[in-house]
Amino acid sequence: MRWYGTGDIVKLSYIKQAGCSGVVTALHHIPVGEIWPLEEINRKKKEIESEGLAWEVVESLPVHEDIKKGNGQYQDYISNYKISLENLAKCGIKVVTYNFMPVVDWMRTDLKYVLPNGALALRFEKIAFIAFDLFLLKRNNAMDDYTIEEISQAEAYFNALSVTDSAKLMSNCLQGLPGSKEQFTAEQVIGLLEGYKDISPDILRANLVHFLNEVTPIAEKCGLQLAIHPDDPPMPILGLPRIVSTEADAQFILENVKSKSNGLCFCSGSFGARADNDLPGMIKRLGHRIYFLHLRSVQRENNGNFYEANHLEGSANMPELMKLIVTLMEGESRSIPMRPDHGHQILDDQSKDFYPGYSAIGRLKGLAELRGLEEGIIAARNGLA
Repeated sequence: MRWYGTGDIVKLSYIKQAGCSGVVTALHHIPVGEIWPLEEINRKKKEIESEGLAWEVVESLPVHEDIKKGNGQYQDYISNYKISLENLAKCGIKVVTYNFMPVVDWMRTDLKYVLPNGALALRFEKIAFIAFDLFLLKRNNAMDDYTIEEISQAEAYFNALSVTDSAKLMSNCLQGLPGSKEQFTAEQVIGLLEGYKDISPDILRANLVHFLNEVTPIAEKCGLQLAIHPDDPPMPILGLPRIVSTEADAQFILENVKSKSNGLCFCSGSFGARADNDLPGMIKRLGHRIYFLHLRSVQRENNGNFYEANHLEGSANMPELMKLIVTLMEGESRSIPMRPDHGHQILDDQSKDFYPGYSAIGRLKGLAELRGLEEGIIAARNGLA
């Protein structure tokens, strides 16, 4: 399970009780772009191991915006990234997850969407997001990105919001980096967006390839696997280029940087938010370069809307995906680290202040379902069920 450090209200002892063998975490207190010192990595590792858990997967080692834009001090930040990779490898880390999403790591318009059973889920509603973009954030030239019908619907949506609901939508859409309680301000986001006004998808791809060509030799030398996380959601937002949204995007990354250290974090929820992503086919075709698994399912609705479903429900066929994953691991004689993702807030967790999507009981439920599914598939294959 993912753990956000000593400030996380989901304690390491809780994760141990859930039956996990290890945690996925990061040094969230280190500013983006700075070197992760050996002593800080070892301090975190010892804290985790003191609870009888392992730490072999980093999520995430953030990529500085200068690297994504290919300007400013980007070469200095790449040099720092290399040193951080070396330090992580010295401390026994095996997989390093990262993303190449400009400005925002993820986006949801509702952090407590009430499901029919009373559980609370994360949800993305396109018209609500357009209303935020046009009438709250007031991004320059935003109207150029939407149809007349979408603008009309967003205006009607916004006009129907109360002052409280408007503030809530603004807050939901300005969530900070994972692991941080701090939120972006509208002014910060507008400023960051300005830095990308001349960055096309092709330029962003070229900058990713340059970054990978620089860091994968270090990763190979150190025995590290790099796993890029897909865009969340996997569609253009805020006028920003998005280059890890489809199978074609993933193929481009793998084909243009041949290093075996260059791999994927296969997030069935992020990729699955697009109906045109063939999740089973992606595992079959890209499985040899999948180094980390985020297993969750979203329920796709119309017009780009989706919400986080139960792990065994929604638009992803999780039993089929798990069968393919088991086949992949058996065929390649390896174990791919996996974690549940974005659990619902259920039971008395609804009264607690978790980082959105990372409540304890909901993720435990998802973990139990995924482990049971995997064990059942393995037992059936071995004639034990």
